[in-house]
Amino acid sequence: MTLITAKNLSKIYDNEGVKTQALADASFSIEKGEFVAIMGPSGSGKSTLMQILGLLDRPTGGTYFLKDKDVSKMTDDELAQMRNSEIGFVFQAFNLLPRTTVFENVELPLLYDEHPIKDTKERVMEALRAVNLEHRAFYYSNQLSGGEKQRAAIARALVNDPAIIFADEPTGNLDSKSGLQVMLILQALNESGATIILVTHETDTAEHAKRIIRMLDGRIVSDELVANRQFANSKGELTK
Repeated sequence: MTLITAKNLSKIYDNEGVKTQALADASFSIEKGEFVAIMGPSGSGKSTLMQILGLLDRPTGGTYFLKDKDVSKMTDDELAQMRNSEIGFVFQAFNLLPRTTVFENVELPLLYDEHPIKDTKERVMEALRAVNLEHRAFYYSNQLSGGEKQRAAIARALVNDPAIIFADEPTGNLDSKSGLQVMLILQALNESGATIILVTHETDTAEHAKRIIRMLDGRIVSDELVANRQFANSKGELTK
C-alpha cells in the first residue's frame, strides 16, 4: 500500500519580496512499512520536506497524496484532524510538557481524538511498554534522562497508532549510547510494521534505515536502498 505520493513538490519562502526556494521538484513515493531516512546538510531542504509531508506546512507547488487523499484540497481543520490521527512526531528537543508525568505526556494526543476514556489507560501503557518505559509512567518528565525523554516522545508518537512516524533528528540531543538505543527502538517498531521517516544530517544515523533519500540545495540528489545497514543492541552498541 502506498502511503505517500509526492510529485514535483516545491516550496518558496517570500520574506519581504526576497524569495528563497527551499524545495524544488521533489518526487517520490513511500510504501506502508518502509523505514526511510531523509538526509542532507543544514539548508538542504530536508526539514521543509518533512514539514510538508507531516502536514505542518503547505507546498508552493506540486501535489502530495497521503493515503490516496489530495492534501492540497483539505481545509486547515481537516489537515489538523488528519495530522493527529495519521501522523506521530518525534523531535530532537523531545517537546515534553514540564511538571507533567510521563503518562500524561503520552496521553496528550488521545485528548484530541475520539477514543473512549476507558481505552485511554491501556493505550498509554501499551505505548510505554513498546519503548520499555512503563516503569517510569508516573515519573515527571524532568526526572528522566535524555534517552528516557526521547523514548517517552516516541511513546507519545505511537499512542494514536499513526500511519507514519516522523523522527526529526531524534538522536541530536543524546549521547552515542542513548542515541543507539533510540535507533534500536525505531528499528524494532519498523519490524513490527510501523512506517518511519527519519530526518537527519548524520550518515551513521541514516544508515539505520532501509532507504535513504539524499537532499542538497532543496533537491533530491539520490534515492537508494541502504547496502550495509547499521544495527544496535539493547546496550547501546553497534552489532557486528
